Amino acid sequence: MELIKQNSQTKIIKSLLVIFIGSLILAVSAKVKIPFYPVPMTMQTFVVLFLGLSLGYKVALATVGLYLLEGILGFPVFSNSPERGVGLVYFTGPTMGYLIGFLPACFIASLITEDDNYMLIFSKLIFSTSTIYLLGILWLGTLIGWDKPIIELGVIPFLLAEIIKIFLLTIISKKIFKFRKFI
Repeated sequence: MELIKQNSQTKIIKSLLVIFIGSLILAVSAKVKIPFYPVPMTMQTFVVLFLGLSLGYKVALATVGLYLLEGILGFPVFSNSPERGVGLVYFTGPTMGYLIGFLPACFIASLITEDDNYMLIFSKLIFSTSTIYLLGILWLGTLIGWDKPIIELGVIPFLLAEIIKIFLLTIISKKIFKFRKFI
């Protein structure tokens, strides 16, 4: 009985450590950016999908949730923070829909299995990323007005980079699944 309790405690500690490290990696990926207006291009979508693929939905959602909470609480983890504000003020800015979209994206990516073929993995990753952009443009349109070219500002500049990120993740996905077994 004591051994089961220790194994359970070890697993919880390991999961908490992975969640914390994952949120740090996500914060670093936010700082790897190409400035665009009104939303910068970052490596966050790559990391969000990677977290879903490698950690499974529980740990991936907790990781992204911790990252969002860190940002809302004022830690400078978001792409343009602290230079463009921190905390809830920054969170409710132009990128909020994209940031919220990280949650369903990592969840959907976590549903991909090693039994899926590469074409199916690629398609599911496209769908995962689409949730980020759907929520992103819905919020962006609400915030800056639907009379603005929302798709031209919030989607089109990012498409080529997203396809490359998804292609890379698809190629390495079979290796990533091996990591999931350790979590």
